Amino acid sequence: MVDIYIIDLFVIGLLLLIVTLGSGWISRLPLSFAIIYLLVGIFLGPYGFGLIQLRQEEVFNAELLKKITEIVVIISVFSCGLRIVRPLKLEIWGITARLIGLLMPISIFTLAAVGKLFLGMSWGEAILLGAILAPTDPVLASEVQLTDVKDKDELRFGLTSEGGLNDALAFPFVYFGIYALKNEAWGNWFKHWILVDVIWAIVVGIVMGFVVAKAVVWLDQKIQKRRQVDELMEDFVAIAIILLTYSLTEIVNGYGFLAVFVAGLVVQRSYLNPDKPLNQLEFIERMEKLLEVGTILILGSILLVKPMLNYAAQSLLVIFLLFVIIRPLGVWISTIGKRPLYSHRRTLNPETRLLFGWFGIRGVGSLYYLAYAFGKGLGGEVAEQISWITYTTIVISVIVHGISATPLMQWYEKRIAKYAKPTPPDTIDEFE
Repeated sequence: MVDIYIIDLFVIGLLLLIVTLGSGWISRLPLSFAIIYLLVGIFLGPYGFGLIQLRQEEVFNAELLKKITEIVVIISVFSCGLRIVRPLKLEIWGITARLIGLLMPISIFTLAAVGKLFLGMSWGEAILLGAILAPTDPVLASEVQLTDVKDKDELRFGLTSEGGLNDALAFPFVYFGIYALKNEAWGNWFKHWILVDVIWAIVVGIVMGFVVAKAVVWLDQKIQKRRQVDELMEDFVAIAIILLTYSLTEIVNGYGFLAVFVAGLVVQRSYLNPDKPLNQLEFIERMEKLLEVGTILILGSILLVKPMLNYAAQSLLVIFLLFVIIRPLGVWISTIGKRPLYSHRRTLNPETRLLFGWFGIRGVGSLYYLAYAFGKGLGGEVAEQISWITYTTIVISVIVHGISATPLMQWYEKRIAKYAKPTPPDTIDEFE
């Protein structure tokens, strides 16, 4: 009898061949690659051939899911950092500051209110649900993110920088929810949460991202002056930066996701040879795409009809409120008075604000936070409730955002972006 593992390899290889050779046709359809991976994952799961099994006798392997999604997220946030070639000025990063500093807390606490008022959760459980679902996804949102380091579009820049940062900066709220689950007397741990999980972890993440990336780039350039590295091995420097930055930051209790995003920004600006980070970006993007396949296949394979139906009403309530009301309204509030770059307008175009509100894609980051919460003691009925709401939200997001991304972005390019004021030559030089 043929080993199931060998069959898995065959199916995945066949899938990669089909989507690669058919990518020219698929990219023209209102259909994302993630939808295809999801359907194949369901096909390989318990309702198909049962070739992918993360559940053994109803025991879910959350630790394996955590490790897989962790790797995917750190590679993806580094890729987001590498894509962004913009000066670190508040005027330019203003949209990012609003999406992270205003929109994300609005999303978390509004979702928490939904969990408390409508889903029968305690405040700790509800805040944890909000923190899991609030971050947008840097992995599945490639259609709406920066596609070129020279791309100056503010919508794409905002969505890219938001995806790179909010997977890190939702972490304090995940900790808040976990602490509240274990101890409802907030006064016993609130001070520690502020000092350690907010201030210390964020500051350390920023510092470590800068220091480690600078150190590796300096070492790389010093050694290559003496002897060139093998060309085939050169791009592995990027993987080394990701792993070193993440691990060292986690050792000193900082936020590794934040550090890796900062490292991507630093690497983009540190090499004397501008082609080096571009080559690294191409290599990282290929890895990101490959890991996306595996992650969405796993998501499809763990879906079960009965529990999804049990929590369907709650899931659909959360999905409707999150996609149609909470994020769009949160974006509208967060972007009040925001003056667009390179435009004659005083405020962002209403259509652009609507697209910011719609493209709140949920995905791998939410899976990671859910698996992380399992490892920190989330269990029982509330674990089932939060997990199936999360899975259903991600599945619906993959479908509706995947279908709508291509036509909406094509419409945006034709109707909105073409009215932007041309970028002044001195500003182009500054970006490049």
